[in-house]
Amino acid sequence: MVIVIFVLVLWYGGLFFQSFFLHRYAAHQVFTMSKTMEKITFILTWIFQGSSYLSAYGYGIMHRMHHAYTDTEKDPHSPSHDPNMFAMMWKTKNIYQDINTQRIAVDERFTKNVPQWKSFDAFAGSKLSRILWITEYVLFFAFFVNAWWQWLLLPITFLMAPIHGVIINWFAHIYGYANFKMKNTSKNLFPFDFLMMGEGYHNNHHKYSSSANFGVKWHEVDVTYLIIIVLNSFGFIQLKPIKLKK
Repeated sequence: MVIVIFVLVLWYGGLFFQSFFLHRYAAHQVFTMSKTMEKITFILTWIFQGSSYLSAYGYGIMHRMHHAYTDTEKDPHSPSHDPNMFAMMWKTKNIYQDINTQRIAVDERFTKNVPQWKSFDAFAGSKLSRILWITEYVLFFAFFVNAWWQWLLLPITFLMAPIHGVIINWFAHIYGYANFKMKNTSKNLFPFDFLMMGEGYHNNHHKYSSSANFGVKWHEVDVTYLIIIVLNSFGFIQLKPIKLKK
């Protein structure tokens, strides 16, 4: 059970910081935080994402591009323009790296106020950092594995963030239901999003991209939003008042 718990902690810990920090803060800025809190969150994101660490700068810009160009040829990741999910994620990786290393010019509307910590990202996203995390995961498994099938979970720990990405960027544009008729293929994956902590309400999010709460109907509980409410009440972050457009 130790291995299963370990993988679940990495899954939901990494997913939370991807949703909370990279998505809702870096890309959409639905709340604010102090620079000290921002740097702490950078570090926590690295700890929980480990070998699959994503920079807030690269992620934030690419996600803004996704909203601006959803399901068009300019979309960084769309099932409508890629033959399979592996091809889509490979293209996504290349675009992310080009943005993050500033190898391509990006429109100012996509870069405005996106948090960036260049020196930290240079280390956290380096091959050395990723190799160190992978080594730690392997050693942890070697010490605690007590059944052969548990080794099958090891690759998930290496690729946690890309797995989270493909679930939303591929499957949430193909499967599920839609509360709102949109000019894109976004879907809600689950009536209650137990797997993706609210990220699975993708159709809702495309309708109300400036909302901190991705749930709309009573059963669409957004766990990440509930945590955001708690953090806001303690003063760690400051939620922005948002008036939703109908």
